[in-house]
Order: sequence, then structure tokens, then C-alpha cells
Amino acid sequence: MNEIKENIIENKLIYDNTIILTYRIKYPQIVSTKYKLGKDIFNRYNKKIVQDLKVYTEGELYSQAKEIYEYNKKHGYPVMVFEVILETKITYNEDKIISLYQDQYVFTGGAHGSTIRKTQNWNLYTARQIQLYRLYSNPYFLLDILRKINLQIANEKENYFDNYCELVLETFNPNQYYITKKGINIFFGQYDIAPYSTGIPVFLV
Repeated sequence: MNEIKENIIENKLIYDNTIILTYRIKYPQIVSTKYKLGKDIFNRYNKKIVQDLKVYTEGELYSQAKEIYEYNKKHGYPVMVFEVILETKITYNEDKIISLYQDQYVFTGGAHGSTIRKTQNWNLYTARQIQLYRLYSNPYFLLDILRKINLQIANEKENYFDNYCELVLETFNPNQYYITKKGINIFFGQYDIAPYSTGIPVFLV
């Protein structure tokens, strides 16, 4: 098992002596492994994610928060505090394989924020991420995956849109998977195949 450290960066951005935006970013860093090249590339990759998110949050999103603050202040509305949270979950960490997903939550007003999930599936020996097709010997693996997903949805149709079969086919993304000890987990984005209340649909295939 590789030793992975969780780093946290957080800040509160102030405008007009008022907190208008907060962010909290958790990201992984490999501190010990026998795969040095894989470790270095993994750490640089995740550091870049953090740097890009900070630039976006402290730049574009902060500007939006200031505009909303001025508008609300002018019209007597309460202060709206924007929020950004990045959470990282390591789902598999054995020898040369590391799998994880990151949920990026952004709140800019309204009834609720939105969450975007992204994954990383690393082979530290090759210092590359693993494409889904490399985990299957069956050339028709996609058909098998789609069939298993639709069978699982059929057991709880009330949580999904009526035309889920069509939507699963349209929105399936082979990059949206992560590995656990139980197997391969395929997920879909919010609103792809189900309403917001269902959350992020995940299927063990």
C-alpha cells in the first residue's frame, strides 16, 4: 500500500469587511511508494488541479460574489456567501494501483449548489492513468456494462427519469469510473439520468 497524505487548503475571501466566499480544498499527495516516477506525476497532477481551482475561485468566482454582494446590498437582500469544497476519496490503494474520486461542490446561490465528480485511476508503475477498456478482455464490455446498469435501475425506477435507458446510453462516459475492492463503479453526473434528489448515481459493475 502506498502512503498517501491528505492536504487541506482553505480560505475566506472578504469584500467590504464581509466574508463573501469560502473555500476548502482537500487533495492527496503520495509521500511513500516504490514507484518514484508514478509518485511524482501523480503529485504534480493533483497539485495542478488545486492551483487551477484556486485561480478560478479567487478570480472569476470572487468577482461574481462581489457583484452579487453589491446587488443584494443595494436591494436590501441578505448576504449570499459563495462556497467551494473539493473532497477527495481514495477508493483503492494496493501496490501499483490507486483509484480515487473528487467531488467539487460549488454554491453560488439558489436552493442548492452543484457537485461535479471526477476520478483518477492510476497505474504507478507505468505512471499513467488506466483506461476502462484495459480492465476487460471482452471486446463487447461496454454492452455488458450498460446492460448491468439498466438492470440495477429497473429495480428502483422511481429514482430515475422515465427514459433512463436512452439517457444512460447518451450520457455514459468511460472516464467516469473508479475502482474498489468489490469491483468497478460507474457513475453519472447530477441530472444525467435522475433528478437532483437521487444524487450522483453509482453502479457496481
